[in-house]
Amino acid sequence: MATSAYWRTRLCRYRLIGNRCQSCDRVFFPPRFMCPYCNSTKLEECKLPDRGRLLEYTIVYSTPKGYEAMTPYVVGLVELENGVRVLAQITDVNLENIKEGMEVEACIRRIPEQLEEKIICYTYKFRPVIK
Repeated sequence: MATSAYWRTRLCRYRLIGNRCQSCDRVFFPPRFMCPYCNSTKLEECKLPDRGRLLEYTIVYSTPKGYEAMTPYVVGLVELENGVRVLAQITDVNLENIKEGMEVEACIRRIPEQLEEKIICYTYKFRPVIK
């Protein structure tokens, strides 16, 4: 990813910012220029909830270049408290303890991807809620 692209998407990566369509009132993530439900371009940014439930997950053993040190890792589909679904890495969990339906919360973690200028990058991930 180019540094300029990372900079443009930083709010989405750090704070789970989605869009609310002003025509049909649907909320979606990631942000887009057009509503995927009614094709309206009248959109506003909205902060998404930080908590949700893990719907499904997979454990990744064969990784792309740059992610070898993280192997194995978990990628899951999280349904947030408002119903929006987010695909993200699940972190801070033992593989034996992960299960569908578990409560998770968003957190910020470093990603191994290196930009052209060797800037350290961060993004959202989800971790189990500690009760």
